[in-house]
Amino acid sequence: MKKFEERTIQTTPIFDGKVISLKVDDVTLPNGATSKREIINHPGAVAVIAITDDHKLLLVEQYRKAIERSIIEIPAGKLEKGEEPIVTARRELEEETGYTTDDLTFVQAFATSPGFADEVIHIYLAKNLKKLEVAAALDEDEFVELMEVTLEEAEAMVADERIYDAKTAYAILWMKLHQ
Repeated sequence: MKKFEERTIQTTPIFDGKVISLKVDDVTLPNGATSKREIINHPGAVAVIAITDDHKLLLVEQYRKAIERSIIEIPAGKLEKGEEPIVTARRELEEETGYTTDDLTFVQAFATSPGFADEVIHIYLAKNLKKLEVAAALDEDEFVELMEVTLEEAEAMVADERIYDAKTAYAILWMKLHQ
């Protein structure tokens, strides 16, 4: 048994949606007691640290209904079924920024909210960006505004909470450590 492992006794599906599903697992705890765990299953996501030739970070502003406000983020999106993360990274970069690249490098993967969700996000670095001649179309329910910012401007956006999500904060820290 793995350290602190919780063994599933029973799973009860609650909701199966377009992006996520929700289940409740009855589990046996390491001490033998039982408990319930509400778990969101998510297909995973990618995010792109896109850096221009003049060392600016590409960010997008968009409205996030779950927190009822607009925030500024690195380009990102959900993995499609059977899609490799690097393919998703290129697609999201093109759709959200109008740029493409042949220079995508895997940086890190991490769990976004492991207390209740199994989502893993794969972070890629994009360099040697090229503006697309014909911009890729956004998803029909997606509205974003592109911006190019310096590292210092991005840090100020974290300080005043315009940047408010972990993947973008991680990207800024990564950029600061690798410049």
